[in-house]
Amino acid sequence: MTLEILTADSLSPLRHGFFARSGGASSGIFSGLNCGPGSSDQSETVRTNRARVAQAMMLEATALVTPNQVHSANVATLDSALPTGDPPPHADAMVTATPGIILGILTADCQPVLFADHESGVIGAAHAGWRGALDGILENTLTAMEALGASRDSTCAVIGPCISQRAYEVGPEFLETFMDHDPRYSRFFANGHDGRYQFDLPGFGLHRLREAGIADASWTGHCTYSDPRMFFSYRRSVHEGQADYGRLISAIRL
Repeated sequence: MTLEILTADSLSPLRHGFFARSGGASSGIFSGLNCGPGSSDQSETVRTNRARVAQAMMLEATALVTPNQVHSANVATLDSALPTGDPPPHADAMVTATPGIILGILTADCQPVLFADHESGVIGAAHAGWRGALDGILENTLTAMEALGASRDSTCAVIGPCISQRAYEVGPEFLETFMDHDPRYSRFFANGHDGRYQFDLPGFGLHRLREAGIADASWTGHCTYSDPRMFFSYRRSVHEGQADYGRLISAIRL
């Protein structure tokens, strides 16, 4: 089965992609292209999947870097791929101006965000769950890109497949966390059932990107929870009582 890769016009002609789950070597609950070393999938199978991603990006597997994501607002700047055996950076975003490095982000409902300033030749990739987005991971990625020569008014960002508002039910304490930051964030919540709410994660991400002053921000419009054929989903795995879940990968390179 061939890989299924979503792309965005605003990021082209840079080689990039939001990879769906088809075309991988994993089986069972990980069936497809599970690229998460932190999952309980077989390590060799995950390496095979990641090698297929690197091949689709037209580089060797050693060029693919994914950070150790911890829902932080930390950004790592890379000027080379990681030497074999070196641990990945503890960060939730990476930026580079160096060709030959594939910046990869792993998600299973959170937002994968790919950035590019075509004029300066600077790219970025961020993992933006609700906590990271609220704490400033998207803005910090832009700041790190600027340190490499990028400009916000020529930078575009695309949010890939993530959980949509109709599938993202949260409790009142979740709403309060956002309201404590800014009461205007109530616009990203809709009333749900039994005193709960529906949170618009990609809408919030787009808001933060646009408020940060970039040239263009968009979402692919794909919901990870609602399409089990194409995407892994942490929340769906919980609702279905599964012991683990696969991780999608989104990647970009110069």
